[in-house]
Amino acid sequence: MRDLAGGFGHLLAGQRWVFRHGRWLGFGLLPGLLALVLYTGALIGLGYGADDLTAWATPFADGWGSPWLGLFRGFLTALVFCLGLFVAVITFTAVTLLIGQPFYESLSEQVDRSVGGDAPESGLPLAKELWISARDSIKVLARVLLYGILLFALGFIPVVGQTVVPAIGFCVSGFFLTEELTAVALQRRDVELKERLVLLRGRRAMVLGFGVPLVLAFLVPLVAVFLMPGAVAGATLMVRELRGEDEDEERAAADGADGAGDGAEEPGPYAGPHAGPYADQHRHAAPQQNPYAQ
Repeated sequence: MRDLAGGFGHLLAGQRWVFRHGRWLGFGLLPGLLALVLYTGALIGLGYGADDLTAWATPFADGWGSPWLGLFRGFLTALVFCLGLFVAVITFTAVTLLIGQPFYESLSEQVDRSVGGDAPESGLPLAKELWISARDSIKVLARVLLYGILLFALGFIPVVGQTVVPAIGFCVSGFFLTEELTAVALQRRDVELKERLVLLRGRRAMVLGFGVPLVLAFLVPLVAVFLMPGAVAGATLMVRELRGEDEDEERAAADGADGAGDGAEEPGPYAGPHAGPYADQHRHAAPQQNPYAQ
């Protein structure tokens, strides 16, 4: 439960960060607005064509009587639209990040600097970064589609298909949505997709605590656009915790402070009340009396 709450806490912290830095919020809206226009058109087209798609896919039901034909195809139409919405939620983030790659990378770097003072950089040209981001997004999308097809098939199971399956779908969406968002910070740290997935699976509760509320929020029109900059900022903060970077910096700072304190208080080799017979002999050497004088 602590990890679950921690993930949600990172999501809120990211939103607070961008609202405190209004310039980053303003620029971050542009890629999201462009992606929103594209996806709105696609979903409207799917809504108009879903009936024809289900009728084409189920010719065996043409002879069914009323009301079974209408109920069956109506249920399939709803599932097709839900599947399209499921894919849209996942790919919206990937497309928005791809459109706004330079901005979101700069935003992530700024979050790192504001928290830890050090911002890792990939050092790759922009074209190379865009290629890696697009390649990894396609791989993630392939996984999402596989899960989507499986969940679509399980949706036909009575009761389970209308209760458990949608809940699993939100969890799957939340996991892969978080993967897309954390990729901005992890790619700058030269962490490959396979390593990213292993890292996220190791703290699955935290990932779901971050991603599932975001998926639910993204279902509300326009909300995804306004939450994207804060989501990137929150994902960067979560990456720092997942990799233990904040703990390492605190430990290094504590060690440095201890070392500085020890160095300031440590006496020299000839200091102290019990210093040897040669203590400070070069600085305070008293004149010696010649034993053969007189």
